Amino acid sequence: MFCKSALFTVALALVVSANPITQDGGIAIALTKRGSLTHPNGTFNGEKAVAARLKLENKHRQNLVNLEHNIGGAKFQELYPGVDTSKLAKRAGISLTDQEDDLEWTGTISIGSPAQTFNVDFDTGSADLWVPSSSCSSCKGHKQYNPSRSSTSQSERGSFSIEYGDGSTASGSVFTDTVTAGGVTVTNQYLSGVTSESSEFTQDPAGGLMGLALTSISELGHDPFFVSAVKQGVVPESVFGFKLASSGSELYIGGTNSRLFSGSLEYHPIAKNNGFWQIGGGKALLNGRTTASNIQTIIDSGTTLMGGAQSAVDAFYGNIPGSGFNDHYQVYTFPCDQAPQVSFNWGGKTWDIDENDFNLGQVSGNDCAGALTVVDLNQPSNVWLLGDTFMKNVYTAFSVDQNAVGFAALA
Repeated sequence: MFCKSALFTVALALVVSANPITQDGGIAIALTKRGSLTHPNGTFNGEKAVAARLKLENKHRQNLVNLEHNIGGAKFQELYPGVDTSKLAKRAGISLTDQEDDLEWTGTISIGSPAQTFNVDFDTGSADLWVPSSSCSSCKGHKQYNPSRSSTSQSERGSFSIEYGDGSTASGSVFTDTVTAGGVTVTNQYLSGVTSESSEFTQDPAGGLMGLALTSISELGHDPFFVSAVKQGVVPESVFGFKLASSGSELYIGGTNSRLFSGSLEYHPIAKNNGFWQIGGGKALLNGRTTASNIQTIIDSGTTLMGGAQSAVDAFYGNIPGSGFNDHYQVYTFPCDQAPQVSFNWGGKTWDIDENDFNLGQVSGNDCAGALTVVDLNQPSNVWLLGDTFMKNVYTAFSVDQNAVGFAALA
């Protein structure tokens, strides 16, 4: 629910094919890689990384605020005892000198009748759909949603707001309308048309966001697109799958694409009924040795990096000889010529991360930036977040009916 601009939300930008492919009953949407956190010369884009981390923290702070609003204070305290969402600190962002590399998983959707098309970010770490409104005077360079031109649009009560990495906010009105993504059409889908944008968003390649998390963290307080699709019976299965790679990437809606993975999917149930794709019983491994156990992991396509509490991340890098910390970019480093083998396990297979994915580039000398960083998720210290640094190494499936996340080896 935040504008996906330049924060540690570094998920390589993708553009959806205009011609989705139907197979195995679902819809396969081809994705194309657009960029990375590493400069072409192999050095680390630290400025953008700092901003991205701040945005990621802001997004998950707002997710907890939404969760408490949607499920009530008593249930929220059962999940997060002692947490006062009114005191959760907003993270101030920084201005960026280069915003052309905003890195997201983006693709084309349509809203309304007749269809109005938008390029949006697909994000499993948030749960709302929003696009620029035709009444937004600052929405330069982005297509704008005009509800008066849609015969299926209805104005709804309430308002919507989003927060940007530079600390500014935008708000908009709430509507329901017909929404189509990859050939899957949902009617009466709740969405917002924002009426103002910060300068950060005006240069973002994505003109909106489609959240793919679960209902209880929706700021709109209504089902996100895929949950609506399941309830309306317009998808053959209550599952969507991601393959995120340097080539052949896709989002598969209404099932999984068996051509893209080998063996069976290893599913793990959601650890808490908190709206996140958060699974438990995990452990992190470094060069084959367990460094953290009994961890819970949020699987978030809206960021490239992996994040955790300070104590967990400190302990992790403490096991890497020659590791350090770069104060300027607030990033952990390791010797470039001794990249570690990082893996995760949830009681089944051990899933390795390619060292090229973990290495975000040279910071200085023989120091390279690691993809695991400290992120204040306002969660217990055993909660980690895994973005596409991990997801690029597995086929990932998200099941609404099973309330589970599954992994399989890439074909």
